[in-house]
Amino acid sequence: MTDDMELNDRNCHYVGADGLSTTTSVSADPMTEEILRDDLRFYFMSPCEKYRARRQLPWKLAVQILKIFMITLQLILFGLNNQLVVSYKEENLMAFKNLFLRNYNGVDEDDYSISAYTQHNVYDSLYYVIDQYYQLGNLSVGPVGVAEENGKFLPMVICKESYKKGSVKPSEGSYDIDAQLETVCLTLDPKATTTWRVNNASFFELDFYRLVDIEIKFALRGINLQTVRSRELPDCYTFFVKIIFDNSCHSGKVKITLDFDTVSTVCKNWTISGTAQKNTHYLLMFDGLVIVVCLFSAVLCTRSIVLAVKLLQRFSRFCLENYNQDVCEDDQRDFLNGWYILVIISDVLSIIGSILKMEIQAKSLTNYDVCSIFLGTSTLMVWVGVIRYLGYFQKYNVLILTMRAALPKVLRFCCCAGMIYLGYTFCGWIVLGPYHEKFEGLSRVAECLFSLVNGDDMFPTFSEFKQKNTMVWLFSRAYLYSFISLFIYMVLSLFIALITDAYETIKGYQKTGFPMTELHRFLLEQKEGFPLQAQDGASMDTRETETSQPSLMLCCCRRVPKDDTINFIS
Repeated sequence: MTDDMELNDRNCHYVGADGLSTTTSVSADPMTEEILRDDLRFYFMSPCEKYRARRQLPWKLAVQILKIFMITLQLILFGLNNQLVVSYKEENLMAFKNLFLRNYNGVDEDDYSISAYTQHNVYDSLYYVIDQYYQLGNLSVGPVGVAEENGKFLPMVICKESYKKGSVKPSEGSYDIDAQLETVCLTLDPKATTTWRVNNASFFELDFYRLVDIEIKFALRGINLQTVRSRELPDCYTFFVKIIFDNSCHSGKVKITLDFDTVSTVCKNWTISGTAQKNTHYLLMFDGLVIVVCLFSAVLCTRSIVLAVKLLQRFSRFCLENYNQDVCEDDQRDFLNGWYILVIISDVLSIIGSILKMEIQAKSLTNYDVCSIFLGTSTLMVWVGVIRYLGYFQKYNVLILTMRAALPKVLRFCCCAGMIYLGYTFCGWIVLGPYHEKFEGLSRVAECLFSLVNGDDMFPTFSEFKQKNTMVWLFSRAYLYSFISLFIYMVLSLFIALITDAYETIKGYQKTGFPMTELHRFLLEQKEGFPLQAQDGASMDTRETETSQPSLMLCCCRRVPKDDTINFIS
């Protein structure tokens, strides 16, 4: 009887062609089986348990901890430098608006800077820009001047776009307009400070009923000297300034906008004393060390994935040859560690970001935005990857298990709720857009509704609605009240209930034991002398129990019945 029980414990169950569960018993090599069981147990151990079992140093854990500190320090250093660049650009933009825009009070009116309502104001604003450009060297308090190229000043270019011909008689309600547009441009020499207006008087005769817009372009060059305080070489920036007089609406309001694009270049004929140059070399060496550590981390994780695949193949071949059964999908997924994939992706992003940072540090590249995306995303993934090691402790593991268990249901629920959300978004945009600034665009509507779901900005959304149309005003009340009631009292409550249900399920399994699979039963087979064997005297008869409390080494491979559709990770 005892021999039959031991044999049944080692049998793998499968479903035959007739749909009935059958078993086969094939004699397996005990030595091969124990070696495979030892390797499987070792694979699912924590780093500390692997060290106690075989004295294997936790290289991956050590590299991950080192990488966290290095990547975080690298991100902080880059962020401080990027903050100086951003503040320099923002302050220069504000300075240029005050220099070149007439009557600018320091605050933009909307998505444009200022506006003009009379022909006199338009002419004055246009002439003001040109006069300030010629006097820039005597006006600006910052290190900025007209850009040069090959020893020559880059000229100012003024282009006006208008309809080819036309006549408008508003009093009679008649017009004759040629819809084709024509563009006429004028180039002004920065040295022609006194003759530009006399020589080009005809160009500045504007037909406002035909005028669509006026675009002024010029290039300035400045030096960001504040980086010297952070012991870095100063950058030279070329500002390609663009000022637009927008009359496309022909509403009696000309919108004036100033913006610029920047290009960072290496300064010519520079001389600096102190430690800035040496500090740059140290930063480049540090970035190179980060790349080496990330490469080492990626190699270790790739090696672990390859070993896991080989181990899965050995286990699958063992079950097929000795028990005539394939490994189930749940057990196969236990071998595919998603954390390793996450670490590899973060390493690749960090390597790319470090290379871009080194190029920026060496003044060979100026795109801070792309570099910040790579470094920021890699740092996020690195810190998220730390949760894997906290998962070896049962009290911390509950967060990971709850997130993994609730994720499928939450995604399905979000798909259903998203359909309702999109319906409200499109409806609010088309109906309320002309009457409320928060509903003027699809993206603004989506952002406004999301803030309402979270309880933000509710009263202003109601009070700022323009009561010009009674029917639309009543519709807006029904729209807002129904959306807020539906999403806050029903959708969010159901969303929280899904996560709470998953949490309670996990807590219950931690008390009563996680459901067993064939892989778990195979791993919990008794073996004398193994560091992490099951408790003495514990019964492993699967006919008497369906769940058990596995040891800590099996926290990587716990599963829940399929009717709950819950998967667990380490």
